Amino acid sequence: MRHGLVTPFLAAFLLSATPEAQAQTSRPPTRQEGNLAPGRGGDSQQSVPRQGDIPSGAPVETAPPNVPEFKPAFPQQTRAPAVKTRTPIVVTEVASGFNKPWAIAFLPDGRFLVTEKPTGSLFIVTAAGKKSPPVTGLPKVDGRGQGGLLDVEVGPDYAKSGLIYWTYYEPREGGNGLAVARARLVDGPKPRIEGLQIIFRMQPTLKSTLHAGGRLVFTPDGKLFVTLGERSILQGRVQAQDLKSDFGKIVRILPDGSIPQDNPFVGRKDARPEIWSSGHRNVLAAALDAQQRLWVVEMGPRGGDELNRPEPGKDYGWPTIGYGEEYSGEPIHKTTQAAGMEQPVYYWDPVISPSGLTIYSGALFPEWKGNFFIGGLSSQALVRLVLKDDRVVGEERLLTERNARIREVVQGPDGALYLLTDDSNGRLWKLTPGATPPGRAP
Repeated sequence: MRHGLVTPFLAAFLLSATPEAQAQTSRPPTRQEGNLAPGRGGDSQQSVPRQGDIPSGAPVETAPPNVPEFKPAFPQQTRAPAVKTRTPIVVTEVASGFNKPWAIAFLPDGRFLVTEKPTGSLFIVTAAGKKSPPVTGLPKVDGRGQGGLLDVEVGPDYAKSGLIYWTYYEPREGGNGLAVARARLVDGPKPRIEGLQIIFRMQPTLKSTLHAGGRLVFTPDGKLFVTLGERSILQGRVQAQDLKSDFGKIVRILPDGSIPQDNPFVGRKDARPEIWSSGHRNVLAAALDAQQRLWVVEMGPRGGDELNRPEPGKDYGWPTIGYGEEYSGEPIHKTTQAAGMEQPVYYWDPVISPSGLTIYSGALFPEWKGNFFIGGLSSQALVRLVLKDDRVVGEERLLTERNARIREVVQGPDGALYLLTDDSNGRLWKLTPGATPPGRAP
């Protein structure tokens, strides 16, 4: 029987196994924003197509779902019709040799900041691909499993303050937890940071190398969203809807770590004031649209990756409702819907294993205007979504022929897309348009 709650028998399995490392028969076997300026934000007029241009036909996904008895709650919630980019794409390798890189941020002069997950190293990379020595002064990271040095963002006042922000697994007595730090970047032949401050610590501390989330998104009004996972093991999973815990939450803070007074749970004794939304599993992709609304893509279980638009104070259901199952094939959810819990805008079964999100606003690819681009790990693809009225109406899988796990995708100041591949020789790629063949519409 597939429907039911997590059984006590599974607790030991969950405590000793990494869900993203389990084999999944219907997909490749492993899976391990910000401002309207270049980066993870974008213009979310969402490529609003004319009614007659809305895609129709077969979906891009052809593999059978892992949980076929779970049906979508509304049309277009999964398996949107396939779309195809008409503009030829040129992929240029900017740099390589990164050990499982995780994130990209752009300095004002067009150079990149690139994080290396397991080593805790941060590099400055030129447009020509020259890497600096590792930036010194960063705190130690717990680089095991899904831990390490994760996201990095340039502060909105960088021109004045020189501040950069990053997330990492912080080693602690009794375990570890996600932390957000900031410091002034001192540029030069041997770059370093000065004035380190830890502005946020996920609570409580737990022994887990899994599911800490870690994406950062600055808003134009000076707030900072931080995405947090529920640590995967059962002890953490059951806290995803507990407002006294940071696990499975999106939190919203100010750049110094203080709490915005318009956060939804400020003043409540039964809730942590930093919480923005709850009931998330492991959010590894986040971006703002042109209306300054936060969009996230979260890593689901076996089946059930989700696109959500988190709103203040709302519960997104994990682990009570969802569309997936355990990696063992055992059930997690009795149902996909429940009162007081939000539905995902879109879900994937089989999963894409999302990491990294940008909403395209550049001029290089006019047909991509407002489209969502998501890095796919197990899917080994750059996933493109076309939206209309906040519903997904088309999906495309790009770069699948390269057999690369895509960890990060951001839009650069030049309108190109920049990607990181997730492997021990991680590469930084640049996507630009090529020449259109004669007689072919751009």
